[in-house]
Amino acid sequence: MKFGKSVCIINVGGTKYAFPKDVIKDFPLRRVSRLHSCASEREVLEVCDDYDRERNEFFFDRHSEAFGFIMLYVKYGKLRFVPHMCELSFYNEMIYWGLESSHLEFCCQRRLDERMSDTYTHFTEEHQRTADELRTDASSNEKRDSKWLERMRRTFEEPTSSLAAQILASVSVIFVIVSMVILCASTLPDWKTAESNIEEEHRIIEAVCIGWFTAECIVRFIVSRDKCEFVRRPLNIIDLLAITPYYISVTMTVLTGENSQLQRAGVTLRVLRMMRIFWVIKLARHFLGLQTLGLTLKRCYREMVMLLVFICVAMAIFGALAQLLEHGLDLESGNEEYASIPAACWWVIISMTTVGYGDMYPITVPGRVLGGLCVVSGIVLLALPITFIYHSFVQCYHELKFRSARCTRSLSAEFLN
Repeated sequence: MKFGKSVCIINVGGTKYAFPKDVIKDFPLRRVSRLHSCASEREVLEVCDDYDRERNEFFFDRHSEAFGFIMLYVKYGKLRFVPHMCELSFYNEMIYWGLESSHLEFCCQRRLDERMSDTYTHFTEEHQRTADELRTDASSNEKRDSKWLERMRRTFEEPTSSLAAQILASVSVIFVIVSMVILCASTLPDWKTAESNIEEEHRIIEAVCIGWFTAECIVRFIVSRDKCEFVRRPLNIIDLLAITPYYISVTMTVLTGENSQLQRAGVTLRVLRMMRIFWVIKLARHFLGLQTLGLTLKRCYREMVMLLVFICVAMAIFGALAQLLEHGLDLESGNEEYASIPAACWWVIISMTTVGYGDMYPITVPGRVLGGLCVVSGIVLLALPITFIYHSFVQCYHELKFRSARCTRSLSAEFLN
């Protein structure tokens, strides 16, 4: 430090700590160690709240008792929560001074994880930065766009922004339900033998639903701020996958007509027709539960991979042992259902998941003992990663619920103004 005396005084909420300047340089707390590299009083005030040049005293308007426990960590290397203090408040103090949750003792880490799972009130710097960028982009774009275009954008993008948006979302959900009912009913045997006028009505309803989805997608694309970002969004990609097969099938019908070529292309048309099942995923735009599921799967992909690895390893071990005990030891009178390891792996997967179709089962005593171990191992292995996925699901639900409520309040206040 190019100014001040050889002794620095740290004043945190009225409690003073004196340190030599050389100690400040390598101090374990990042915010305190930054004082050593400050070359001017302006830089010092960016780190602390106030500065007294005469006494070389740095003022921090923070919780003094919490900093006392943090100083115990600096001295003894163990960090625990302050008694009778909110875990989230102490965690915010830790972040301010440059510490992370990994610095806490294991018991305190568990308390912090449980508290954050119960009530998700902490947002990471990435979330805060994203929110700030969105607010900046929104303010700049609102100046460029006209008022009606911004209202149209919110009506189509935010189902809770206004009464018109709620009506539009309800109509979209109704069209999704109708299209799903028509798609399911078209596979019934009685439906296929019905009169031609029913088939014609089915085509008309289907065309109306596709027309609504197409018009909705086009309008949302036109009023979107960033066209490239609109195309990259997962829900918009799903909308495209749900709409495109209908136009492909109509084009193939027009080009080939009702002849043998269309019959040869029947498998392709049926596959394209079944791709319309993606319409169900469109409901994620309007329901918080489906959004929570998608966000949980996105954040827990490591746990999902871990779960698949556990299952694959168990299938390989129990499948090989089951094939050996049921068929490999006695090739003449062995259980033919376990003639190969892949066939035994099917028995392993339905046993580990406790489904038990009963299509194949061990008949020897060692095979039945192995089956019991397989079932018990499946329950244990499946339960291990589920705990992490459950906590992430609760955390994602509270986060999305909080954001939805905050967005609703801000939009409602803006419309009232």
